[in-house]
Amino acid sequence: MDGVLDEPLTKTLGPATAKVMAENLDLRTVGDLLHHYPRRYEERGQLTRLAELPLDEHVTVVAQVADARVLTFNGGRGRRLEVTITDGSGRLQLVFFGRGAHRPHKDLLPGTRAMFAGKVSVFNRKLQLAHPTYERLDAESGEGAVSAFAGRLIPIYPACKGLESWKIAKAVDAVLPHATEAVDPLPAALREGRGFVPLPQALLKIHRPQTKADVEEARQRLKWDEAFVLQVALARRRYADAQLPAVARRPVPDGLLDAFDARLPFTLTEGQRKVSAEIFGDLATEHPMHRLLQGEVGSGKTMVALRAMLAVVDAGGQAAMLAPTEVLAQQHHRSVVEMMGDLAEGGMLGGAERATKVVLLTGSMGAAARRHALLDLATGEAGIVIGTHALIEDKVQFHDLGLVVVDEQHRFGVEQRDALRGKGKQPPHLLVMTATPIPRTVAMTVFGDLETSVLDQLPAGRSPIASHVVPAADKPHFLARAWERVREEVETGHQAYVVCPRIGDDLDASTEARRTSPEDEAEKRPPLAVLDVAGQLAAGPLRGLRVEVLHGRMPPDDKDAVMRRFAAGEVDVLVATTVIEVGVNVPNATAMVIMDADRFGVSQLHQLRGRVGRGSAPGLCLLVTEMPEASPARARLGAVAATLDGFELSRIDLEQRREGDVLGQAQSGVRSSLRVLAVIEDEEIIAAAREEAVSVVGADPELEGLPELRTALDALLDKDREQYLDKG
Repeated sequence: MDGVLDEPLTKTLGPATAKVMAENLDLRTVGDLLHHYPRRYEERGQLTRLAELPLDEHVTVVAQVADARVLTFNGGRGRRLEVTITDGSGRLQLVFFGRGAHRPHKDLLPGTRAMFAGKVSVFNRKLQLAHPTYERLDAESGEGAVSAFAGRLIPIYPACKGLESWKIAKAVDAVLPHATEAVDPLPAALREGRGFVPLPQALLKIHRPQTKADVEEARQRLKWDEAFVLQVALARRRYADAQLPAVARRPVPDGLLDAFDARLPFTLTEGQRKVSAEIFGDLATEHPMHRLLQGEVGSGKTMVALRAMLAVVDAGGQAAMLAPTEVLAQQHHRSVVEMMGDLAEGGMLGGAERATKVVLLTGSMGAAARRHALLDLATGEAGIVIGTHALIEDKVQFHDLGLVVVDEQHRFGVEQRDALRGKGKQPPHLLVMTATPIPRTVAMTVFGDLETSVLDQLPAGRSPIASHVVPAADKPHFLARAWERVREEVETGHQAYVVCPRIGDDLDASTEARRTSPEDEAEKRPPLAVLDVAGQLAAGPLRGLRVEVLHGRMPPDDKDAVMRRFAAGEVDVLVATTVIEVGVNVPNATAMVIMDADRFGVSQLHQLRGRVGRGSAPGLCLLVTEMPEASPARARLGAVAATLDGFELSRIDLEQRREGDVLGQAQSGVRSSLRVLAVIEDEEIIAAAREEAVSVVGADPELEGLPELRTALDALLDKDREQYLDKG
């Protein structure tokens, strides 16, 4: 995008506006602003007769002011202007408050004809428009002016503090003439084949549409640009990766892997076998594997990853597993050592003859233990290392790193994975595991450079979880019954979780209250807090049971102590925040009550629910809410109760929340480039763009014949983003 579109906005708009745009919206050049699309369009509505006004809709009326009067209220402190208008068919009240009443009071004198646009509401059983926009009509303005005003689609831009949407619209007007110079990234054959309007035209139509069809046409075209350019970037990455060398690691017969499989107390599920076969296929090639392994909590991802690690050790390499926190690293280390038994005791008395060493490496280890672990890695004595970011430090030298397994990718910075990749003599194979089900299209956009494997059946021995919505406001006796159910579980020797949205002592109440969604407006009470709920339960419905609390502000040692007591069965009911969402395994916990469940996201509820039913007894999850029956929040909870399929829920979740926070801020490099593409709705576009991108890159990897596409690619992936994707 050279030339005019690269001009800084300071030249076109003036320093003050440009500064706010740069600081708050990250818009710095003419091109940036042209790609800042309207979020939606207000319709002023077709002209409506006052006699036929629909409630709650945006209307435009042409009418004459009958009278206007200023009323005071609040003992003279508040003022409001009431204007009555008439069009011969009926009368309507307009109301303006406070300082906003000043100008209309001067403009709207009795007898003035004007067009008014706004949303119809009811006040005191009368229809009214509050703060309508208006435009006075003088004798000269004929029908043309009226229909132009009424039919216009008014673009509403994503705005920010200090820049209202209409100011942004003015700024766009100033740069819109430059749209003609936009470079079209789509190859001509593709554009014509799919019948798309040229880019300059699409930009004009999205900012200043005459009709809804204009908006649709422009959006389709701009979505394709985004999807296609991103998929070309990813296709080039996969192409480049496929050219990289890697050491092929083929399992050896009668090695660690066979010895391990021979001792498994259960058979692998069909899914585990299928995914293992895909991974072993990748490991046997001379290009680095890049695979994303998705599976529900408890679907046996660790088992699949461990078998891959053992195969690499058999082939003479080492495997490293990276966890996001020390607690998870320790937990993985424990479970791997338990699963391997004496196969993990290489070089020790009593170790099996084919054993290897499994070492743990975390930041808080003592110096001696750390020195020991580093030595085992450098000599190759340790075939498997499990650790946190500490693994990445310069001091850590591997003998021959062959495979890196990353747990919970989205908590993991890309730089770190890169640093670890650099530890091998040649790039090691990479397996990324995530328990957050990611719909196919998100996987295609955000992890587009990884092949995807999915574990979708739960292993034998996991029990089904029954989920029910408990409408506490509509049916209080349901809530009483919920606590009885918890007591019953405890009486049969089981344990329960009670999850609350916040901790207590209103430090976080104010921030919570600010984040409320419209449906919370109806009920303003702050979300329930762990400390309050625990106290009420211990004194009330769960009197006599051993109730303890767990939350993020507790010192780490206290947290560990509580978790240990709970795991040991010394606590009946654990009242907690979402701290328990990640990596707590207590097979004896069979019930979970989630308070104010409407305050959690769908995927989060699903993750939380995965904490029960981990043993042989069936799990029970009760979603308590005070939301009214018809609310979207209740529909969302109903969906969670109705299915245990995380992928189905992640689709619902995405549709509800849009992409903004689905992938967390970690993905921001790619995020900011998605402007009109909605990852779920546009599944077909993404899939089609991916195919087109693969064939374009296959035919011309360097894009020598497509200079415009190269330009667009550079704009999308200015160097740091290119890096970002690289490490993705």
